[in-house]
Amino acid sequence: MHGGRGPLLFLLLLAGRLGAQGRNQEERLLADLMRNYNPQLRPAEREADVVNVSLKLTLTNLISLNEREEALTTNVWIEMQWCDYRLRWDPQDYEGLWVLRVPSTMVWRPDVVLENKSQTYSTNEINLQLSQEDGQTIEWIFIDPEAFTENGEWAIRHRPAKMLLDASAPAEEAGHQKVAFYLLIQRKPLFYVISIIAPCVLISSVAILIYFLPAKAGGQKCTVAINVLLAQTVFLFLVAKKVPETSQAVPLISKYLTFLLVVTILIVVNAVVVLNVSLRSPHTHSMARGVRKVFLRLLPQLLRMHVRPLAPAAVRDTRPCLQNGFSGWSVTAGEEVALYLPHSELLFRQRQRNGLVRAALEKLEKGPELGQSQEFCGSLKQATPAIQACVQACNLIARARHQQTHFNNGNEEWFLVGRVLDRVCFLAMLSLFVCGTAGIFLMAHYNRVPALPFPGDPRPYLPSPD
Repeated sequence: MHGGRGPLLFLLLLAGRLGAQGRNQEERLLADLMRNYNPQLRPAEREADVVNVSLKLTLTNLISLNEREEALTTNVWIEMQWCDYRLRWDPQDYEGLWVLRVPSTMVWRPDVVLENKSQTYSTNEINLQLSQEDGQTIEWIFIDPEAFTENGEWAIRHRPAKMLLDASAPAEEAGHQKVAFYLLIQRKPLFYVISIIAPCVLISSVAILIYFLPAKAGGQKCTVAINVLLAQTVFLFLVAKKVPETSQAVPLISKYLTFLLVVTILIVVNAVVVLNVSLRSPHTHSMARGVRKVFLRLLPQLLRMHVRPLAPAAVRDTRPCLQNGFSGWSVTAGEEVALYLPHSELLFRQRQRNGLVRAALEKLEKGPELGQSQEFCGSLKQATPAIQACVQACNLIARARHQQTHFNNGNEEWFLVGRVLDRVCFLAMLSLFVCGTAGIFLMAHYNRVPALPFPGDPRPYLPSPD
């Protein structure tokens, strides 16, 4: 038992001595390096020397883009490399120690802060440059596939890095040189297509369908169109809360929602105009021949609408013209008085006339008897005014019937004009809706990130394939 504990204790003491010796070497090296080291001084052996600082940016996560504030949130690592002559040592003097890790606060660091681009420096003090690996300059933002997290809303299309020199700025001033890192991102449209664009297209299609209602149903048409207008306004407010308040550019989705609002307002205007035309009558409006020719003959044939054939123009011209809804037929004083008589008196006169006419007809059927010819002639003479009054009453009824028919035909003509106008507005709004939607969608299709990050520069700013 005791013989086994001796070697074990010896090994532990040896390992502890070696570990303490290793820590002592690092501490001794650190103490030697930091003895006269000033982290505030630039690591240049001579005043005219320039410190070369190589930059490399590694993107680990594209978090979000606040469009209203125009702020991009990302997680990045900035790797900077430079040579500090004060941190040199001979590994043989420290038992082969090649690497020493020290806190960054103990050494000089270039004051680089990544905001929208890297900080600028005077070329007399620091020379900014991009890092190099395997003899190739890293002119892009490096992405580690194992550490990078894909964003659900934005896709990275280009990520170039470029060294920029401002020839107009003096070399001794800041701003003469800078390293810029670019991120060209494109929105993934699936969320907006499902949440905003598809509902807007469907709601606007409902506004187009109101033309299938009757032409006289203007109130129902306006109600549906106004409801669609309110729904589109809600979507427009939702989008306005996310887009930046700038007049330099207008998002395509805002353009499309505004276009839908204009189409819906035009549909409301069309419904009001069609309702106004459909409810006209000969009492209020007289139809011009040009309107009748265009809307009742030419357009129905072009639109293949089934319209009841109208009476020929010659027949309509021979009929009395309506004046404020009444014809030019003359009414005698007796007929005019008869129209205003009480119903009981009219019945009494009608019965009296019927009795005289019936007596005359009975005598005609029996034939004249001997000695009664003079009496028969007297009866006919007595019944003649009643027969004449009957004929005049029938003519008056026929004229009234004709006036009513002519009035109904006028109403029907205006209604047919409203139908034709409604069909024309439907085709116009449908064409405008389809063409406008297709045009804006094509603008969105061609509004893509270019194939190369910089116009006129053929370099892709990507790692060359092996």
